[in-house]
Amino acid sequence: MEDKRKFSYACVPLSSGLKKMQSSLKLIDCIIEVHDARIPLSGRNPLFQETLGIKPHLLVLNKMDLADLKEKQKIVGHLNKEGVKNVIFTNCLKDENIKQIVPKVTELIESGYRYHRGENLEYCIMVIGVPNVGKSSLINSLRRQHLKKGKASRVGGEPGVTKAVLSKIQVCERPLMFLLDTPGVLAPRIQDVETGLKLATCGTILDHLVGEDIIADYLLFILNKQQQFRYVEHYDLGEACDDISSVLKRIAIKLKKIHKVKVLTGTGNVNVIQPNYSAAAYDFIRSFRSGLLGQVMFDTAFLEEPGANRASDS
Repeated sequence: MEDKRKFSYACVPLSSGLKKMQSSLKLIDCIIEVHDARIPLSGRNPLFQETLGIKPHLLVLNKMDLADLKEKQKIVGHLNKEGVKNVIFTNCLKDENIKQIVPKVTELIESGYRYHRGENLEYCIMVIGVPNVGKSSLINSLRRQHLKKGKASRVGGEPGVTKAVLSKIQVCERPLMFLLDTPGVLAPRIQDVETGLKLATCGTILDHLVGEDIIADYLLFILNKQQQFRYVEHYDLGEACDDISSVLKRIAIKLKKIHKVKVLTGTGNVNVIQPNYSAAAYDFIRSFRSGLLGQVMFDTAFLEEPGANRASDS
């Protein structure tokens, strides 16, 4: 947790990923950036805007079902002040708010100063974002809504499923719209340890690069801080606790996650049965990511800043 180098990771080499995206820009009419709604104000790759920012831009905050959105208007207001004017919250797994995307993209393209369509009536959209925020899920959701077809892009629960910029995938007939899926790309250096922990807890960084024990410790801190105590009921712990070792021990015992460990004694090696803390941390983290431990907003500190309540309509 103290070693910031743990967070110097990208799903693919940054230069490689962005170069592939840049090489496709001449074919692109609009960019859809997908990000996790639990971290709407942190963890986005700033190089996206610097490298790809000349196109109309729509920010899709996905996984809204996992996020505490009581301060949704403050979130949108904060993004507006940062220059992000077009924001849609979605849950791609259940197709929530997906029908808003095609009309919004069409509006952005047709109102842009570069709109010179001529005889070519098809729209081509690039989908970008950090790893594991739901880019492929968005494409598949759009196809379900507009074409009544199934998956065209692979989806996975861990970062790194999409390895390269793909060929065009049709997602709509009227207007004729194609999307390009792209690999998830993190910034080459994450600005601080807490941002790295937010990204890791939301699953955008492979767990072993940070450590499941560290992720579990940070997650417990956040759940307690936001008084989200559903984990107590989920694991039948009896009461909340701020000691991760104690929590993981009780989770391991409840789930019967135990293993034998050899202990050297004065009379030789002895096999001792101990709780499997790693297995307990694994279950704790994945229960949270699947929504079983309640909804969380990791960026509450940004929303408490002076002037953060100057929001526009979402």
